[in-house]
Amino acid sequence: MSYEEGLRRKDLLGIQQLGVDEIYAILDTARNMKQVMESGNKRTAYLAGKSVVTLFYENSTRTRASFDFAAKYLGASAGALSSSGSSTAKGESLLDTAITIDRMATDFLILRHQVSGSPHYLAPRVRASVINAGDGCNEHPTQALLDLYTMRDRLGRLHGLRVAIIGDISHSRVARSNLWALQKLGCDVRFAGPGTMMPRFIEQTGVTRCRSVEEAADGADVVMGLRIQLERQAAGLFPSVPEYVRYYSITDEVLAHAAPHALIMHPGPTNHGVEMETSIVEHERSVIHEQVTNGVAVRMAVLYLLNLARNRRQRGARSA
Repeated sequence: MSYEEGLRRKDLLGIQQLGVDEIYAILDTARNMKQVMESGNKRTAYLAGKSVVTLFYENSTRTRASFDFAAKYLGASAGALSSSGSSTAKGESLLDTAITIDRMATDFLILRHQVSGSPHYLAPRVRASVINAGDGCNEHPTQALLDLYTMRDRLGRLHGLRVAIIGDISHSRVARSNLWALQKLGCDVRFAGPGTMMPRFIEQTGVTRCRSVEEAADGADVVMGLRIQLERQAAGLFPSVPEYVRYYSITDEVLAHAAPHALIMHPGPTNHGVEMETSIVEHERSVIHEQVTNGVAVRMAVLYLLNLARNRRQRGARSA
């Protein structure tokens, strides 16, 4: 596809809706956006005159701030709403809130919501481009995209990589988006975690379910830890935190099974001493902090490409 055409759809709702060419268009555009970030002047005019609103019904530091900086670096006007600071606290529905924001001439609505499918529900009902910033246990597409960017930037390729994802798989939208993205691009994906935190029929997705963390890490090019999603799960899925750490924490001994060049990744926030020790977070092969930087570049790329698509549709509508 031509990058000048942008993405094919009005919205970015999930990795499943993206073609391989669209994914690579985002990654290639993000490379240029990272150069903008590293320049002396981070402000561009790519989205001058456009408005970007984040509507978050769940707490967030990285994703929300990342989208906010991405919008500002592109020259857009950025606004932020949370459920506690909106009329949601008075009983207003998600749809009514979104329509209200949409009617303020909003161009991009970035939604994080605890209910899976919420962005898909809103997208056809508003004129703004909806970007999924995490919906329940379903997807977190821009996190997967920034993970792909980081892997490709550091390892030079994506096809054929062996990626181990370890932790609370069932409740992780990051795991789902990464699974679909990595498989689209020809990676070997391996999952490890407690059986009570592993989706049923996971083998039917083509992923390799491993019996231990060491097995998942064996020969891996990337070892990714996941946070235990206590806010999304019922009690009693694992006996205790020390028990979890004993069997599923990423340690130096686990990394010894991985490839010598293996990257250490985590979507954040990291619970030090649970998913991995602080020494692993700060390991020389850790790119956890780099993922944060790359997240801004990737979200800049998504906004830029969606805006190109919006402009193309508007030109088509005027000429019709």
